Amino acid sequence: MDIAEKIAGEITLSEKPGKTIRKWRETFHISQGTLADFLKISPSVISDYESGRRASPNIASIRRIVEAMIKLDEGRGSNIIKTYSTKLSDAIFDIREFTSGIPAKIFVKAIKGRVVASKDYLDRKIHGYTVIDSLKAITSLSSFDYLKVYGWSTDRALVFTGVKYGRSPMVAVRAHPLKPGMVVYQKPEKVDALAVKLAEVEKIPLVVSP
Repeated sequence: MDIAEKIAGEITLSEKPGKTIRKWRETFHISQGTLADFLKISPSVISDYESGRRASPNIASIRRIVEAMIKLDEGRGSNIIKTYSTKLSDAIFDIREFTSGIPAKIFVKAIKGRVVASKDYLDRKIHGYTVIDSLKAITSLSSFDYLKVYGWSTDRALVFTGVKYGRSPMVAVRAHPLKPGMVVYQKPEKVDALAVKLAEVEKIPLVVSP
């Protein structure tokens, strides 16, 4: 995960997004006026977000604000980016964001998947996907790495490769407070009954793909 995804994830998941925006703006040594000028908006909009006078920004607005801070830092030599950038975990093969959310049932059809649990929850929107090495995830993902898995949004498909029975990935999903919009097992030998039960309890569609 790059620095932009880390910041956006932190803002999105924060109980007080405005204060988190302010924290990162000050970390980048950017004034409200400079950030507003770059975004071509009034400084009062930034001020209102940070103070909580304005409703929390949506994902698209958060992305614009974060990208603006990154570009302003790049114009100054990328000093903050170099300090905070982290390498994508070896357990995470790929992470992608969609330009707009797509219905879960369309995503399932696109990957030629078969739904084995929570079939009644396929109307939700999927905003991206993350491909994860199941074994490495179990042995090496830290709590911070787990946050990286969600990129810009938790409304995404977590695609696990190297799955044998699929019990451990669903146990991990069950234990963590952040929940994905869908879990996909790629070419599992067999799907464990407990994995199916946990997916039903969490109301998360569990999908098997070829």
